[in-house]
Amino acid sequence: MRVVVVGATGNVGMSVLRALAAEPVVTSVVGVARRVPRTDGSSTVTPPFDTAEWVRADLAAEGAVAQQLDRAVAGADVVIHLVWAIQPAREPDVLHHVNVDGTRAVVDAVLRHRVPHLLFMSASGVYSPGPADGHAVDEDWPTRGVPGSSYALDKAEVEQLLDEVEAREPWLTVTRLRPAIMLQREAGAEIGRYFLGPVGRLGLKVAAGPVGQVASGLLRGWQADEPPAPAEPPMFPLVPFPAGVRLQVLHPDDTASAVRAAVVGRHRGAFNLAPDGALTGQDLADLLADGRVLDLPVGLLRRGLDLASRARLVPIDAGWLDMAAANIVMDAARARDVLRWQPTRTQDEVLLDVLGGVLDGTHADTPPLSK
Repeated sequence: MRVVVVGATGNVGMSVLRALAAEPVVTSVVGVARRVPRTDGSSTVTPPFDTAEWVRADLAAEGAVAQQLDRAVAGADVVIHLVWAIQPAREPDVLHHVNVDGTRAVVDAVLRHRVPHLLFMSASGVYSPGPADGHAVDEDWPTRGVPGSSYALDKAEVEQLLDEVEAREPWLTVTRLRPAIMLQREAGAEIGRYFLGPVGRLGLKVAAGPVGQVASGLLRGWQADEPPAPAEPPMFPLVPFPAGVRLQVLHPDDTASAVRAAVVGRHRGAFNLAPDGALTGQDLADLLADGRVLDLPVGLLRRGLDLASRARLVPIDAGWLDMAAANIVMDAARARDVLRWQPTRTQDEVLLDVLGGVLDGTHADTPPLSK
């Protein structure tokens, strides 16, 4: 089986290459990226990147992208599309061009070459805001995205495009994976750049350093019952968190195992990928701050984030908070039943892993993750 991975050098692509390299049915892998790994000193070709042939393609390019993609997908049995830009967050037209128009270019190449299987990496953000009672949703929940979030609305537009392609081309198997937030240590530097920026990263390091430890001691001393100090000091003095928001997080290696199962079994349709349950602000505080949480009103936090974004103090816009506050918790029963899939890492493990990577500035030997 010849597999083409579009966006093979990113956070998820790295894990997908690892999974495909371990699959005997996969006989060759083509990695497609705007900046391919190379041995000229700008990046190193190390495992798993040494397992793929590489084709350079820029989905933002106006004229050459069709020719670049034709070179990559010719003779493929499956195309896995992972590319999704999240920066520059303040330029939604640029993001729409890369994400929606770029996906359309990949789909067109798949159709030109009659590739029988297309797998698209969607996201939990494709769903409309969740139910009032907070119950977990399955793949039949509406997929119109979240108002205010260009990320979510673009994901929804792409899935609508795939609906149209499936109806028009019944010979094509289309798989959509909708994972929870994907985090890993090797993407720590990238996550810090894209979501925190220099100011946020500095604040995180200060909170996790000696100043934060002093603050933790002061807060513990001010508590009425003065509990004994924990065996290990907490990572942070407290966790500020938007009130009522819940998160689901997943390691990309677990996402990649679902990709591998869907590719080998050529499974059609949508699959939620998420752990059981979701994390609240209190759960994060119990893990990171000796139980101390500061609940922040979502409306107030949104106004502050919007101002900080406009002032270019943070690299993201308020749409990311809108998406987090949409109250979507996913039920992954279909992936468990059809793909025989199960996460191997707990949400606590994933969070501690990525926080360590952000604080240490950890990156992988691939251009998108190391810059």
